[in-house]
Amino acid sequence: MKFSKLIITAAIAVIPFIAVAQDVDTGIDVLKEQKFKILEGKRVGLITNPTGFDNTLKSTIDVLFEAPNVNLVALFGPEHGVRGDVHAGDKIENLTDPKTGIPVFSLYGSTRKPTKEMLEGIDVLVYDIQDIGCRSFTYISTMGLAMQAAAENNIEFIVLDRPNPLGGNRVEGNLAEDGFISFVSQFKIPYIYGLTCGELAMMLNEENMLGMKCNLKVVKMEGWRRCMTFGKTGLQWVPSSPHIPQPETSLFYPVSGILGELGYISIGVGYTIPFQLFAAEWIEAQSLASLLNNYSIPGVHFRPMHIKPFYAVGVGKNLQGVQVHLMDEQKAPLTDIQFYVMQALAELYPEKAVFKNADPKRFRMFDQVSGSDYIRLKFSERHRFEDIKEYWYKDVESFRKLSQKYYLYR
Repeated sequence: MKFSKLIITAAIAVIPFIAVAQDVDTGIDVLKEQKFKILEGKRVGLITNPTGFDNTLKSTIDVLFEAPNVNLVALFGPEHGVRGDVHAGDKIENLTDPKTGIPVFSLYGSTRKPTKEMLEGIDVLVYDIQDIGCRSFTYISTMGLAMQAAAENNIEFIVLDRPNPLGGNRVEGNLAEDGFISFVSQFKIPYIYGLTCGELAMMLNEENMLGMKCNLKVVKMEGWRRCMTFGKTGLQWVPSSPHIPQPETSLFYPVSGILGELGYISIGVGYTIPFQLFAAEWIEAQSLASLLNNYSIPGVHFRPMHIKPFYAVGVGKNLQGVQVHLMDEQKAPLTDIQFYVMQALAELYPEKAVFKNADPKRFRMFDQVSGSDYIRLKFSERHRFEDIKEYWYKDVESFRKLSQKYYLYR
């Protein structure tokens, strides 16, 4: 009798997972259901990486290559490559995909925008990459530049849409400004922009952010809602980069990524929980945790911890610091956290204040990721978040109002 109850209980426990897993179909799954009709009779170029896959975890490369009515003629690799075999920041060379024999063109080497020669013989570019909803992650830069190339060469552009893992309601950070446009801030959008890649593509196209409009189509997801962070979709996660191994890591990337550009302290890259901690040899863990918790940041708790990184900042050294716990991810202001950490460190260790100790050579990258040098210059005066908070959030409401015109989901 007890054994039967155990079986029934186990079966009931599995049912919610199955139900959730069927809730969302990504763009590639919808395209399959439509029998690839929009690609018939066209020579297809595909921009993708390992995060492009269907509901059986089959690569979009192989799905399109094996589809009888699809003529896949070229692949384009963003940062990390089409098969994910390139480390972050490493340049990628043109090659041939060993599985399909299709030529692969690099969009993360000396060329980041498809050239006329690369696009020769292509009728349509298809984009299928899982984004993480943050401006400084380079995949959306690749998408936008490829859209420009498509417009210039009269090629159709199709986005196979995927969820924004941060959900579709969160917007944080100022718009990237003139003088700070780069591959880590390619467009004048907030640091966290609250759109799927398909919605963002529509906005870039219609708001003249590309210089000229391309012939754009978006294959919508089915079942996704704006309130869904990735964990609520039931979808499988493939690392979007080596340091985004789990879907929750995408929530922490904006927690520490801007500060991380300075190489000033460890943010967990090189340890087991990238982007989820702040640590250094000179920090006393309990003191930092206590001060940060006294700030009463909504939805956030800081736990003292000790680490010994395997590589990157602080490799092989005993570091102390805090792990960030998102107790309520909806309430937590993700990007604010790193600025409060910078404030707390300056308060506890004035001689270690960030802009007094970080390498000035890295200030430019910090500014580009921030989208402005105002953040750094104003913050360095007193090392207090309140001095930049209004500026950091000044564009949020106007952007939210603009971007709502391009919502594909509610």
